[in-house]
Amino acid sequence: MLHELTLSGLTAKLAAKEVSSREAMQACLDRIDAVDGQVNAFMSIDRDDALGQADGADAALAKGNTHAAQPLLGVPISLKDLFCAKGQPANCSSKILGDFRSPYDGTVVRKLRDAGAVLFGRLNMDEFAMGSSTENSAFGRSNNPWDLERVPGGSSGGCAAAVAAQECFGSIGTDTGGSIRQPAAFTGTVGIKPTYGRCSRWGVVAFASSLDQAGPMTKTVRDAAIMLGAMAGYDPKDSTSAELAVPDFEAALTGDIRGKKIGIPREYRIDGIPAEIDKLWQDGIAMLRDAGAEIVDISLPHTKYALPAYYVIAPAEASSNLARYDGVRYGHRAKLDHGDGITEMYEKTRAEGFGAEVQRRVMVGTYVLSAGFYDAYYNRARKVRTLIKKDFEDAFAAGIDSILTPTTPTAAFGLGEMTDTDPVAMYLNDVFTVTVNLAGLPGIALPTGTSETGLPLGLQLIGRPWEEADLLSTAYALEQAAGFVAKPQKWW
Repeated sequence: MLHELTLSGLTAKLAAKEVSSREAMQACLDRIDAVDGQVNAFMSIDRDDALGQADGADAALAKGNTHAAQPLLGVPISLKDLFCAKGQPANCSSKILGDFRSPYDGTVVRKLRDAGAVLFGRLNMDEFAMGSSTENSAFGRSNNPWDLERVPGGSSGGCAAAVAAQECFGSIGTDTGGSIRQPAAFTGTVGIKPTYGRCSRWGVVAFASSLDQAGPMTKTVRDAAIMLGAMAGYDPKDSTSAELAVPDFEAALTGDIRGKKIGIPREYRIDGIPAEIDKLWQDGIAMLRDAGAEIVDISLPHTKYALPAYYVIAPAEASSNLARYDGVRYGHRAKLDHGDGITEMYEKTRAEGFGAEVQRRVMVGTYVLSAGFYDAYYNRARKVRTLIKKDFEDAFAAGIDSILTPTTPTAAFGLGEMTDTDPVAMYLNDVFTVTVNLAGLPGIALPTGTSETGLPLGLQLIGRPWEEADLLSTAYALEQAAGFVAKPQKWW
């Protein structure tokens, strides 16, 4: 079936004129009709626009345009609902934005268009990217295609679910504390968070500006390399964008990691880690060793402070970023009672427009930034962040090429399992991923095994800053060694 192809498999068939982009796009739409009623990955789709883009790609192919010049020409790609694409809604899975539609393309979206991608559909997410399960969406939760009673992870859970259910050939998500890598691990897909500054944030609705980074979510490492090459690059509109050349990430996938030094951080051996996660990790170590890498035990001593530091810094930045949603300029405005003033309008609009988790994080962020607590919490967290970054710098300075860890402490958990109890339990799911964001490093998650109950499990590789090419090559070698071919059990 056409929808079962990988992204690179589809481009090969498009180049050979064996299929058309319209046929590929129609295959995605048919697949969505068949399965998305239960997965709920997509929030909206403009079908006419999608097919029109596909027809345009077919016309370009007929004129002789090549995938060497446009690597995603004719490939259907879907968007997390916080990327601005001209004429498309951008709700961030929140009520506060109302019927807002973006008047422009963000930089990453424009780059994907320039690469020939057919961009269609808005994918579900945790509201304003705040969550790890996609249960915090104002438009209903998404379900994991591997088990509809389990979460697909978050906040890019709709992206991961759509790729795992084969409803698109790739998607773009964002990662603030693990929001690409954790859902990738939960759904048997590949997700890479690039180095902070590798992809522009202009046109991406902000959660925590010093942590957010866009990245691809795909079926394979090769597909991720192709998409990242199209997305990355300097953008003068983003002051945090790095003015660096973009390597040929796909060409870097040699699979030769002989002599590479892979670090295994002792601090990631946390108490109570399930036996199947520990075995997955040990199996991954053995695979890389057998492929010729040198395994080195390392220490990242400030790891234990990462979660509390992250959950001070991220809510603080969210509190600042979300202050713009006030009901004045655009989006939802609450109905006011006679005599209500501007303060009441703000209060009622935000109470109605923001969900419980967003309200919780905004209040935490406002608290840690308030007079008397700024130094005690926010400034201290920033200092811890510097120490965490220094830990990684020391490891890389000692010759480590990349670091191997689990991606998540468990397989995908059940719907309501964490949201119905203690929100801190949900936050702990980020224990292996937040350090990468705090240090601004690239990290990739890929499936390498399954749990006792048949759910996918993923490992994470963390790379040197700006060395995504080397990171992808190591991930490719691990992918080849793992030979992960499991698929969701057929339920449709």
